Amino acid sequence: MTIYKTRIPNQFDLPRRINRLGELAYNLWWTWQPQAQRLFSHIDNELWERLAHNPITFLREVNRSSLNEAAQKSAYIENYDQVFTAFDTYMASEGTWCDEAHADFFKNPVAYFSMEFGLHETLPIYSGGLGVLAGDHLKEASDLGLPLLGIGFLYAEGYFSQRISEDGWQDAVNNPLDFNNLPLVPMMDENDSPVTVSVEFPDRVVTARLWEVRVGRIPLYLMDSNVIENNPEDRKLTGRLYWSDINLRISQEVLLGVGGVRAMRKLGHNPGVWHMNEGHAAFQILERAREVVETGKTFAEAIEETRVNNVFTTHTPVPAGNDEFPLWMIDKYLAALWPQLGLSRDEFVSLARNQQSWGETFSMGVLALRYSDERNGVSELHGRVARGMWNFLWPAKAEDDVPIGYVTNGVHASTWLARRMGVLYENHLGENWLSRLDDPSLWDGIDNIPDKELWEVRNHLKRKLVFYMMERTRRRWIKGGFHPVQALASGALLDPYVLTIGFARRFATYKRANLILSELDRILGLLNRPNQPLQIIFAGKAHPADEPGKQLIQEVYRAVKKAENGGRLVFLEDYDMNVARYLVQGVDVWLNTPRRPNEASGTSGMKAAMNGALNFSVLDGWWREAYNGHNGWAIGDDVAPDTESQDEGDIASLYATLENEIIPLYYDRDGDNLPVKWIKMMKNNLRTITPQFSMRRMVKEYVEQLYLPAVK
Repeated sequence: MTIYKTRIPNQFDLPRRINRLGELAYNLWWTWQPQAQRLFSHIDNELWERLAHNPITFLREVNRSSLNEAAQKSAYIENYDQVFTAFDTYMASEGTWCDEAHADFFKNPVAYFSMEFGLHETLPIYSGGLGVLAGDHLKEASDLGLPLLGIGFLYAEGYFSQRISEDGWQDAVNNPLDFNNLPLVPMMDENDSPVTVSVEFPDRVVTARLWEVRVGRIPLYLMDSNVIENNPEDRKLTGRLYWSDINLRISQEVLLGVGGVRAMRKLGHNPGVWHMNEGHAAFQILERAREVVETGKTFAEAIEETRVNNVFTTHTPVPAGNDEFPLWMIDKYLAALWPQLGLSRDEFVSLARNQQSWGETFSMGVLALRYSDERNGVSELHGRVARGMWNFLWPAKAEDDVPIGYVTNGVHASTWLARRMGVLYENHLGENWLSRLDDPSLWDGIDNIPDKELWEVRNHLKRKLVFYMMERTRRRWIKGGFHPVQALASGALLDPYVLTIGFARRFATYKRANLILSELDRILGLLNRPNQPLQIIFAGKAHPADEPGKQLIQEVYRAVKKAENGGRLVFLEDYDMNVARYLVQGVDVWLNTPRRPNEASGTSGMKAAMNGALNFSVLDGWWREAYNGHNGWAIGDDVAPDTESQDEGDIASLYATLENEIIPLYYDRDGDNLPVKWIKMMKNNLRTITPQFSMRRMVKEYVEQLYLPAVK
């Protein structure tokens, strides 16, 4: 058997006493460990911030004198030793939840396929919620001791940086990644040659190199097609996320599905579960069936043998969101596959045939649903919507009996929780609170936190957000080409003691970012209300090919620019994980206004909630399950009427709730200037939302509801 190895590049000149900092830089465990992050920031905080929290570039650029000074400080060394004791104990993988609860069932790992992974802002191979959810899934799998392997792409250009023009138009700036500055470990064979996999297309062979990202205990394998063996077009396949060119898109998905299986095989892994995070990886179904056909079995036998191990998670509540390819593309890109499966062309197409108004297609969603025994949506409502969408695949079943369940999304607490909030929980809930995060009884102790102490932490986090935005604006100003109106629009005049609403997500039209601006004069009056002012922060990107989304950004930005708002409407450009952390930790209210039932789940509001922010949201996705009347506010009713009626009703509900409930409650203070009733709602929010919508709960449910049935 060939032995493949990974070796951390020896590129740092570190004092012997602290030489393991280089090892830590290459394991993303540090990204969800505040004490580990301080090992870098305490050496040179200004440099750490300037380099956007990238420990690899930091260790390369920091002055040797600063390293020597740190190595001689007793307080630093004490923290260093504590961090590496914790790291070594963690990596030993003993006594984890999975070991204790399900050790007998996981002789082989779970293979987790995803088009994107959002792990940290220094590794920009994600565009939004799907990727961040996948990244959180890997982190929690590591924490729980679940044997899991991630497989995805290493995008050479990452995801674009957003620049907003003076007129509010989104410009996409592509930033080619320097792999030497990323936490990537090249996979090498015994001859120190790069490890590659190849996928045959009808007219050529595409080769991809393999890299490893270490996510705690979890390896994430990334394929990179930018190798000399490929033609120029194929070298672009892993150039960027979600190509608009449909030819590149189908080639990407063939490479992800087929190449991902071959990567697992080449590395010696034999997964017991094959989890597809959305339909992009559905071609893995056919590659695994092809492997069995090669042993002499029929396709029917092969697909029945392999489907039992397939798990498919759909995130898309509208048919248009599922990848569908015209049949001529199947002929062009997959003609070599159906003879290998022992199928005719028509039999092959019928595996995923779908009828659209514009003709027949090959549907990745249909393929994944038909040939996975375990299927789920990502909230209770989304599961119901998915059963209605895909009922036609099971025509003999009533809609309620369609075999698509749900596991509601969650978020990785250690990634998204502010350090000060974590200290607060540790002081009042106990040192082991994080290991009991998903236990609702733990959170009964939330009332033990004194109101004043909780409020002081919340004010600290909002000041931190405002100062971050001011400093960010200053840096853009220094770079030049930044009009004064853009500086004001970026938050230069924000007040940390004013009620602050945050709206940050992908700018798709169904998310209705402009809903709160529907009656602009009314909003302007609220922004500048004497003694009870309001400020609103917007952030988010539109896909470069999404013209309506970019027009929506422009509409919002033009409102932001108006002098009448006094700098209290803000658009924070270039939304990424770092910006997201500041926002979910610092705002008072998290706003979410999708058109029902188009939001499969959403997770940003969960992140805000565990930091003490209150949700103000349409009853869609996860909020429909979370809202109880005492832990936030609902916009509109739990119905989905026609678009016009829904918009009108939600606008009326939004303004009435904002004017009559939210603003008065925030500014209702006692003699100590504490908003006692607001804090009571915050505690209800923390008690009910944090355990229920944690990634810890979510991954446990995937294990028990989907993974275990797939391996039995």
